[in-house]
Amino acid sequence: MKAMVLEQPKTGLVLRDVPIPSPGPTQVLIKVHACGVCRTDLHVVDGDLTDPKLPIIPGHEIIGTVVETGQDVRGLKSGQRIGVPWLGHTCGTCPYCQADEENLCDAPGFTGYQIDGGYAQYTVADAQYCFALPDKGDPAALAPLMCAGLIGYRSYRMTGDAKRLGLYGFGAAAHILIQLAVHQGREVYAFSRPDDRAAQDFARALGATWAGSSKDNPPAELDAAIIFAPVGSLVPDALRAVRKGGIVVCAGIHMSDIPSFPYSILWEERMLRSVANLTRQDGTEFLDLAAKAPIKIETHSYPLAEANRALADLRAGNFNGAAVLVP
Repeated sequence: MKAMVLEQPKTGLVLRDVPIPSPGPTQVLIKVHACGVCRTDLHVVDGDLTDPKLPIIPGHEIIGTVVETGQDVRGLKSGQRIGVPWLGHTCGTCPYCQADEENLCDAPGFTGYQIDGGYAQYTVADAQYCFALPDKGDPAALAPLMCAGLIGYRSYRMTGDAKRLGLYGFGAAAHILIQLAVHQGREVYAFSRPDDRAAQDFARALGATWAGSSKDNPPAELDAAIIFAPVGSLVPDALRAVRKGGIVVCAGIHMSDIPSFPYSILWEERMLRSVANLTRQDGTEFLDLAAKAPIKIETHSYPLAEANRALADLRAGNFNGAAVLVP
């Protein structure tokens, strides 16, 4: 089969012929129909996330059909459509797993990082960490839900019942989340790079109450803000934008250093917190909501062999929405 392989960080991906993997007892073999290109993939390729399995096939927003099941697999069958997310394995025995906090597992395995992912024609995944999906719908449009959607949803839940919500960085996750938030009656204030008028226009078209530069002050105090951009300097900006008792959520797995800031912008019971990974329960809840809300995913498809171009376009901000590889 064909696969895009990272042999060393900072060297780009290489198209290789590799054997089709065989599923273990608890795994399924999947024919990949689409795999989203996530900013986390950029962090793996660029070496921001250390200690990946090498060589590694990236990709953790996978939509495909089951080709073969391991002998111990229950609940999934050949021909069934499934989705594979970032969380690919947990130990099940550490204190976090025992406390229903599997996203904080002490010995996890992540798809496209420690476990070969979906930048390939076929992949294998642990059946317990796959989501059964309906057969209808474009697989390229479904792929971003597996991470951009799931992490966006987990971040969103951490903002409670915030009426006015700020989104810093208007990429794949934000363009999905804004549609859910507007559907639920929230006001959304979108922040992009100062010169990115296209992203601001895109946010307004999706229902943003206001859209502007990340350096602008919004026209109203925010109840909460989510930072999707991996830019630490946005943390003080977001803290200044939220009201007393407001919440700022850092949604990325990687962020540049946060600069020092005066205690006064954290005081008055403002809260700053991060999101780590996801749980399978997050997936179940979000996919149910996404099926009911009128969410339209903006996608830009690339052939598998052009994964490096897709990553470069993502890095440069050359599109709105999400990039997807279609083998």
